Amino acid sequence: MYRIGLIGPEWSLERILSFSKEYEKELEFFPFAYDEPAETKEIIKKHDRDVDVWLFSGQLPYNIAKKTLYSYEKLLYVPHTESSVYKSLLNIMYLNGRLIRQLSVDMPTYSNLLDDALEQLNKPFDQLFIKKFDEEEINLEEILQFHLQLWNANKTEGVLTNFPSIFQELKKREIPVEWISTSKVDIRHTLKLIIEKVKGLYFKESQIGVELVEIENFESIIRKSKSPYHLQHIELRIKNVLLTLCEQLNGSLIEKGYGKYLIYSSRGAIEREINMLENTIEQLSLETDSIVSVGIGFGETVFSAEKNAIESIQQSKELNDRKILIVQENGEIIESLGSVEEITYAYRTDDQELLQKLKLGNISVKTFHKVENLIKRMGWNDFTTKSLAEQLNMTERNARRIVADLCEVELLECIGEESLSYRGRPSKIYRLK
Repeated sequence: MYRIGLIGPEWSLERILSFSKEYEKELEFFPFAYDEPAETKEIIKKHDRDVDVWLFSGQLPYNIAKKTLYSYEKLLYVPHTESSVYKSLLNIMYLNGRLIRQLSVDMPTYSNLLDDALEQLNKPFDQLFIKKFDEEEINLEEILQFHLQLWNANKTEGVLTNFPSIFQELKKREIPVEWISTSKVDIRHTLKLIIEKVKGLYFKESQIGVELVEIENFESIIRKSKSPYHLQHIELRIKNVLLTLCEQLNGSLIEKGYGKYLIYSSRGAIEREINMLENTIEQLSLETDSIVSVGIGFGETVFSAEKNAIESIQQSKELNDRKILIVQENGEIIESLGSVEEITYAYRTDDQELLQKLKLGNISVKTFHKVENLIKRMGWNDFTTKSLAEQLNMTERNARRIVADLCEVELLECIGEESLSYRGRPSKIYRLK
């Protein structure tokens, strides 16, 4: 039985729980209702270890949780789709018995849902007033006053809101209002997805994980040691730091010699303790006054996990900032695990046509897949070399070189230039072909 934590307004949770009997043999639900979305942060912190997966009533609390937890792999939300908007519009018109032509709506800054929904309708409103809000700085009083002022000025005939508290307040004042809530179809679909997700997480938890820790230039530490005892004290301090990490991972520590150590554990434990690994690296660097590299490998067997850890540390050494990279069983690399900047890409491919193009452009498979994955993850229809450089943490000059090489072999194309309001050469705009 998998434990599912539910977070959202009470009304939303009641709707989701009404479907829970269909899944009672596989899922056990633990509801946590909030009055305001900001409460999500504290709920997550207090109860994260009590559940296997978190399910949110919408994207707003999901985004808050994503910034609270280091890894958001165990997070899922019921999406608001275009049908959510249509349902709200039909409800507000049906309940008021007339066609509403002037409307005020509050929507999060990240969402284009309203635009996408209304684009398919033929000019449904004479006046549409939209209040955008940032999930990190939600001012409910300001949003409420936005709707009230428009209503009192006779500029609107109704309101659509994302907030139950605003819905209740406007309803008390007998203002036509509807809460933009998820549909039954979306809830059912999400519950099916969550079963697949928890089963996948269980499988990943059971995979073997290996951390390869290397104190670089260890020979230099040996040469500088004043005596054999001095060196042994350094090694004891290194082991003490690593054993603390190992204990947290419930793993096994093996010394390979010359500053190399292996920690064997499970994939789940390693993913949960990435923060502690970063702190361990920093502590080891201070203890040894040396650069410390780490490679993480996952696999079905000890051999494959260790092999991937070795590949990971080699790939990491190619980066100036020695990021923690993870090589998975399928050969894909995860960079910046669990963070907003997380990116997954492959360092090998069987596509012979792609290989030929990359060879002609003198571009590595890893570089191309990294760029390709970033473009898709960010949802960019087009981009500039500046935005690419910022996201990949590289110089703009290096980004321009990579983009030029990819355009040369027709994997990217230049589609125009960005108009600038200040002096200087306009930036070119590119698109993935």
